[in-house]
Amino acid sequence: MTSPAALTSVLSLPIRTQQHSPKNPSGRYGPIFIGMVINLLLYGIMITQTYWYFDTFKRDKIWMKLFVALLLICDTLNSAFDVSFVYIPLVADYGITPNWSSTPALVLLDPAMTAIVAFLVQMFFAWRVRVLSNNWPLVAFIATCSICQFMGGLGTSIACGIVPEFVQFRRFQVVVIVWLTCSAVADTAITLSLVWHLQKHKTGLIGTDDVVNKIIRLTVQTGMITAVCAIIDLVLFLITPSGLHLIFNLPLSKLYTNTLMSSLNSRVSRKKRPRPPSDSRVTYPGRSTESDSGSMPSKLSPFHPHIAVCVRSQLNHSKNPKTPKLET
Repeated sequence: MTSPAALTSVLSLPIRTQQHSPKNPSGRYGPIFIGMVINLLLYGIMITQTYWYFDTFKRDKIWMKLFVALLLICDTLNSAFDVSFVYIPLVADYGITPNWSSTPALVLLDPAMTAIVAFLVQMFFAWRVRVLSNNWPLVAFIATCSICQFMGGLGTSIACGIVPEFVQFRRFQVVVIVWLTCSAVADTAITLSLVWHLQKHKTGLIGTDDVVNKIIRLTVQTGMITAVCAIIDLVLFLITPSGLHLIFNLPLSKLYTNTLMSSLNSRVSRKKRPRPPSDSRVTYPGRSTESDSGSMPSKLSPFHPHIAVCVRSQLNHSKNPKTPKLET
C-alpha cells in the first residue's frame, strides 16, 4: 500500500508536456528530417540514372556528359548540406546548442545550391525549346524566369545568414516568393511549350503519333512535378512558420535532376524498338540505309534533339517508281 508521503512526492513532480518550443527539437526538425530522407532517396535514384546514362549513351557529345557530371556533383553537395542540417544540431552539438530554432551555418548554402541546379536544368530545357520551335521570345521568357529564380535562391541564402531563426524566416518572404514563383512559372512554360509543339507537329501516322503521345505524357508528368512541388513549398512557407515547407523544399533539387535524367534515359526505349520487317523496308537508290540507331534528325522530341523515325523505300525499276512503300 502506498504511503501518504510517497503519494505526495509523486503528485508534486512537474508534469512534462510535449510542446514544440525552441528547446524541443521535435517540432522544428521533424519536417527537416522527413525532407532529408526524401532527398537521399531521390539522390540514390539520381546515382542509378547517372550510371545508366554513362553506360548506355557513350556516343553522346562530351559537353552533354560534362553537364550530367556537373549535375551529379551539385546533387552530392546538396545532399551533404541537407544531412548536415540534421547532423550538426542533433548529433555534433547535442546538449551544447541552447537554441534549437537557429539554422546551422553550412545549411545556408542549400537554397543557393537548389537554385543553381534548377537554373542549369531549366536552361537546358530552354535550349531544347529553342531547337524544337525556334521561338526566341518564348526562350527569352523562360530564361528570364530561370535567372530570376536563381537570384531569388541566392538572396534566400543571404537572408538566412542575416536572420537565422526559423520563426523569423517570413521577414524575407518577398525573396522566397520571387524564387519559388519564378521557378514554377519557368517549369510550367517549358512543359506547355513542349506539349504544344508536339501536338502541333503530329504526322497522322499511327506509329509516329504513338511515340509522340508517350513523349507528351512523360513531359507533363516530369515537367509539372517540379512546378507543383515549388508551389506547395511556397504556400506552406507563407501560411505556417513551423518549417513544414521544408518537406518539399529539401528534395526540390533532386526532382530537377531526376527529371532531366529521366528525359535523357528515355531514349533507350526508342533505341530498342523492334525494327520493321525486311520485306517492307524502303531504300531510295543512292541513299544510305544506315538508320539502325534511329539517329535521323527531327524536331519532334523534347527529350533529345533527335527522334527515331525510320522511312525507307524500295523501288522496283520494272514497276511504277512513283509509288514507294513507306513505314514509320
